Amino acid sequence: MAQMKRTLIAGGIVWMFVTLSVSALRAADAEKGKAVFERCAACHQLSPDKSDDAPTLAGVFGRKIASIPEFRYSAAMKRSTIVWDAETLDAFVKDPQAFVPGTRMPFDGVADKSDRDDLLEYLKQATSPSGR
Repeated sequence: MAQMKRTLIAGGIVWMFVTLSVSALRAADAEKGKAVFERCAACHQLSPDKSDDAPTLAGVFGRKIASIPEFRYSAAMKRSTIVWDAETLDAFVKDPQAFVPGTRMPFDGVADKSDRDDLLEYLKQATSPSGR
């Protein structure tokens, strides 16, 4: 009986490892990310000279939060010392209000991790100097 329990536990661990490994190996898809970006495009632009309703996302990777001079940010965003990278953008896009409490961004976030991965891949390509 004890041997059967150990075998079942080991099998469960192997199954979890394989499942997690397969999902981690999924490559982000920029084309799918472009479709996800449509939710963002209602306010955000990719052009460096456009910050009408929301800050431009041109050059977003490596940029400090609330650093576009001509845009009116919330006090919470202005106080932040965060620099945008894949990790911080992922957390923000998942739940903007939780990541920067007090932000005025009227967006509920993107709950699905694969959608966020695809979106970030698209943004990496679309906002790089060679992507435009």
